[in-house]
Amino acid sequence: MSLGAGGLSPDRHVLPNGAVVLARQNRLTPAVTILAGFRAGSARDPDDQIGLAHLCARVLDRGTASRSADQIADQLDGRGVALSVSVTRHLLSLSCTCLAEDFERVLDLLGDVAMHPVFPDDEIVTKRGEVATAIRQDEDSPAVMAIEGLFALLYPAPHPYGRRTRGTLESLGRIDRQALAAFHAAHVGPSSLSLVIVGDVEPPRALDAAGAVFGSWSGPAAGADGVPAAAQPASRRRTIVPMKGKSQVDIAYGFTTIRRDDPAYHPLVLMNNVLGQYALGGRLGTSIREEQGMAYYAFSAFEANVGEGPLVIRAGVNAANVDRALASIDREVAGLSGGGATDREIEDSKLYLVGSMPRTLETNSGIAGFLQNAEFFGLGLDYDLRLPDLINAVTRDEVNQVARRFLHPDRAAVVIAGPYEGQEGGA
Repeated sequence: MSLGAGGLSPDRHVLPNGAVVLARQNRLTPAVTILAGFRAGSARDPDDQIGLAHLCARVLDRGTASRSADQIADQLDGRGVALSVSVTRHLLSLSCTCLAEDFERVLDLLGDVAMHPVFPDDEIVTKRGEVATAIRQDEDSPAVMAIEGLFALLYPAPHPYGRRTRGTLESLGRIDRQALAAFHAAHVGPSSLSLVIVGDVEPPRALDAAGAVFGSWSGPAAGADGVPAAAQPASRRRTIVPMKGKSQVDIAYGFTTIRRDDPAYHPLVLMNNVLGQYALGGRLGTSIREEQGMAYYAFSAFEANVGEGPLVIRAGVNAANVDRALASIDREVAGLSGGGATDREIEDSKLYLVGSMPRTLETNSGIAGFLQNAEFFGLGLDYDLRLPDLINAVTRDEVNQVARRFLHPDRAAVVIAGPYEGQEGGA
C-alpha cells in the first residue's frame, strides 16, 4: 500500500477506563483487521503455574457468559472470520479480519470473548490435553529443545524469559478453572488493552464502535511490565541435549543484549543484519551454509523487549559437522566483533531494512502489528515516518561498537540438541 507523505498517522483515543484505541483507515480492500492486545503474557505466570497465560489463551474463546463455544464458532464461520488468540512474553492478543460491513458485529463478539470468558471445565480438559501433546512434541524436536535450552541458560530462574511459554506437564496439571479465572481477572482488563483497527472503516466509526463495546468495562489497573535484569555471564556455557535417532543436530548459540528502549537498538538491528539476517543469512549463512555447505540453515535473530532481549544464532547440521559448525560460528562472531562491519555491509543492510518496510505495511494485519508494537513500546504515532531516518543515521562506528560490546564467543551460551555425543561445558 502507498502510505503517502503522512505515513500511517493513526487516530489514537484513550477511553475513560484506560483502554487505548488506534484506528487507521485503508480503503484498498473492503475488509477490517481487529487486533486487541492485553498486557497479560507469559511473563506474568506464577512460578508454580508456568503455562497459565498460554492455556488461558487456548480456552479464552471456548465460551462466554452469553455465548457457547459452538455459538462463537458458528457466528465467526458465518461471516468467514477466523479468530486467533495467541500469547507472547508480554501480550495476550486476539486478532481477526472481517468484511467492513460486519465490523461492528465482529468487534462485539471479540469483545465478549475478551471480557466475559467462562472457562468451561470440559473445554479446559480438552485444551489441557492438546497443550500436553504439544509439550511432548516439543520435547521430541531438536530445534525446540535447542532454543528452549538456550533461553534457560541466558535467563536462569527466576527470570521469566527462561521459562517455557507452554509450561511443563507438571505445571500444566496444576492449572484449573479457578487459576484461569483469577489470571484473567487480574491481567485482562481495560487498562491493559490496546485495540488496533485497520481497514475500510472511518476512524470516527471505529472509535465509536470501540467505545460501545469496551467503554463500560471496568477492571484493575494494569501492573508494571518490568522484569528483572538479565545477568551478563563472564564465561562460556554449553549444554548438550542428547536425542538419538534424529536426522540432524540443532545448535542454538546466543547472548543477552538490551532492552527495547536502549539507544543502541538500531545499531544492533543493523549489526544483526550483517551477522546473520540479510539475504541468505548474512555472514553466517554465506560462510557456513553457502561456502562450506555444512548447514541446512544458519541465521541470527535479535529481539529487544521489556527486559534485555536475546541475540540468537541458529544452525541445523549433520551430527558429523557440529564441531566444525560451532568453530565457524565462533569465527564469524569474533570476526565481526574484532574487525567490524564493512561500509558495504552497512549500506546494504540499510537498503534492505528500509526497503523491507513497505512489504511489512502492505496489509491491514501488517499495519496493525506495527502499530501495536509502536504503542506497546511507546515509540510514537509517527514511528513509521521516523524509522528510515533512524536506520540511515546509524554509523559504522556505532555498529562496530555494539559488536564489540556483545559478541564474545568466550561468553556465549551454547545448546546442542540431537544425535551428538560430546561433553557439556566444552568448546
